[in-house]
This record gives sequence, C-alpha cells and structure tokens, in this order.
Amino acid sequence: MSNAQVDPKLLEILVCPVTKGPLDYDAATGELISRQAGLAYPIRDGIPIMLPDEARQIKADAGSPHP
Repeated sequence: MSNAQVDPKLLEILVCPVTKGPLDYDAATGELISRQAGLAYPIRDGIPIMLPDEARQIKADAGSPHP
C-alpha cells in the first residue's frame, strides 16, 4: 500500500487528535489535513501518523475571507 492509498472507511472515522474535528485527505501530498488546527498529518506506508509532534504546520486556508 502506497501513500496515495488510504482505506476510505478509515478516513471516515479519523479525526484530528488536537481539535477532534474533520480531516481532509490530500492525495497529492499524502497527508491528512486538519484545517481547524492548521496541521497536516503524514501518511507513511498507508498508515496515517496521527501524532501532533509528527504533523507539519500549514498556512491558513487561502480561501478564507480576509480583506
């Protein structure tokens, strides 16, 4: 199983360990994105690494309304 393949049923039940909010799967980067926490959790060998210390910081969503 490669980074690009994650069990869809697993994605349905996973939540961000920081916010307990939803995660978006980014197939291009092989990460699970928590927009609420601003973190991207890596997927290694098809296994999501749901540790905040392993996540990388991401910038705020470019689509958010700011003047």
